[in-house]
Amino acid sequence: MAGNTTHTVSNQPPPLAGYDLFAADRALVEAVGRHTDPELLGEVRAELSGIGVSAGSAQVQEWGAQANEHPPRLRTHDRYGHRIDEVEFHPAWHRLLGKGVGAGLTTGWVRPSGHVRRAAAFLVWTQVEAGSCCPLSMTNAAVPVLRTDPELAAVWEPLLTSTVYDRGLRPAARKAGALFGMGMTEKQGGSDVQANTTAAAPLAEAGTYTLTGHKWFCSAPMSDGFLVLAQAPDGLTCFLVPRVLADGTRNVFLLQRLKDKLGNRSNASGEVEFDGTWARRVGEEGRGVRTIIEMVAATRLDCVLGSAGLMRQAVAQAVHHATHREAFGGRLADKPLMRNVLADLAIESEAATTLALRLAAAYDDGGDSERALLRLALPAAKYWVTKRCAPLVVEAAECLGGNGYVEESGLPRLVRESPLNSVWEGAGNIQALDVLRALQREPGALDAYLQEIGRAHGADHRLDRAVKDLFSELADLEGMEARARRLAERLATVLQGSLLVRFAPPEAADAFCASRLGTDWGSTFGTLPSSLDLTAVVDRARAC
Repeated sequence: MAGNTTHTVSNQPPPLAGYDLFAADRALVEAVGRHTDPELLGEVRAELSGIGVSAGSAQVQEWGAQANEHPPRLRTHDRYGHRIDEVEFHPAWHRLLGKGVGAGLTTGWVRPSGHVRRAAAFLVWTQVEAGSCCPLSMTNAAVPVLRTDPELAAVWEPLLTSTVYDRGLRPAARKAGALFGMGMTEKQGGSDVQANTTAAAPLAEAGTYTLTGHKWFCSAPMSDGFLVLAQAPDGLTCFLVPRVLADGTRNVFLLQRLKDKLGNRSNASGEVEFDGTWARRVGEEGRGVRTIIEMVAATRLDCVLGSAGLMRQAVAQAVHHATHREAFGGRLADKPLMRNVLADLAIESEAATTLALRLAAAYDDGGDSERALLRLALPAAKYWVTKRCAPLVVEAAECLGGNGYVEESGLPRLVRESPLNSVWEGAGNIQALDVLRALQREPGALDAYLQEIGRAHGADHRLDRAVKDLFSELADLEGMEARARRLAERLATVLQGSLLVRFAPPEAADAFCASRLGTDWGSTFGTLPSSLDLTAVVDRARAC
């Protein structure tokens, strides 16, 4: 009797699952070791390994796929016609968000070495499902803003830094944990928030207002509270808008529609109308941008971390596939041309991770020099790392051939997600212009940057030459705005090179300096100099 099997399927890689995403990422493990208090390192590594095992499990990976296959739905009214303005999510979304909150992804400001341990966890969790990282990012980033008002911080900070995911809209006093969102951009202004027209009218109670207007992009609209900008009598001001008021009634928060986005499908982004919406002022009137800027800076770091996470997962998938796939008489990973591609991708990923963790460590240090370094290095890193993400992920998908174009591989979801962090929290031009502002208005920022890269002086002649070229670029102020992108790129790559020369294995640092800072590199990935030790670079990037 004939069977129903026509042939035996072979030469297919096993699923990349059932492994520790943290422990398998050598660049990340080493960065955490460098930047964590030695007395805490054992605890931190164990914590991150627990997150890594969870993230690498087949079950959690399935939740990530489900959350994207079943995007959120807007419910403006209940069955009786009452306005409710709620967003419904697939159960997988709540499971992922609960694990993220429980893993401490909103506690960066309240634990020793908190920013580094959180940054590493964020980079790992992004690889499972990036959409759920959006509310986690904004919740963590809201803490320094609320601290400008001790009364507000006393109420909200314990909720934002809680490790309990308490879903459902209730007054803050009745919750064990809360999430925050943010609303800055409007239809007519976009990144130019000074053009905002949402109006804030003072009420009799000091510090309270009613808002009338709209927000074109309001991320995570199911959150418990939001930091928004609106025009008060004395100018643009920051406000806290709770979804539910203290007496249990719903605040006026009219969700008009959810955005139909390219990627980030699991996460809701909405258009919101305010119509007599109650709000509490945060900071002084007319100083809204200065008040909310700490939140913006922290979420920009998360854009760098998120892109580094996407890059790491794409590289891990590409190396895994090439390690287990045979073609033309041998393993793909052993073919010189494929090895060149994989090594090029791996170097880019390691450079992104190393830079991102260095910036997180600057937050933990908190000193004047480190804050000055962040002022220049953070927008440069946000500009460059997020822009490198999309081409890297697309190239990694190509390493899987046609398999990488199929949804089941997971690569298409990474491809759709890859441009996101370059757009959120200020697109490329905004970051490049912010680099110029830092150079022009805060001379201490450049001093701190030069001190940082100076620690690698003399270690690599290509790096030293790149630093010299950077000085020439900085000395020529003529038409600087038109060259702002070029300058941001150079600041970021020189800083990456200096970190890799100091901390990465010699073969990785050599490959980076020869290509990104030298002249022997093509216009696409896979064009590294043939004289480099690429086998060691690829082996270092292998997940399991």
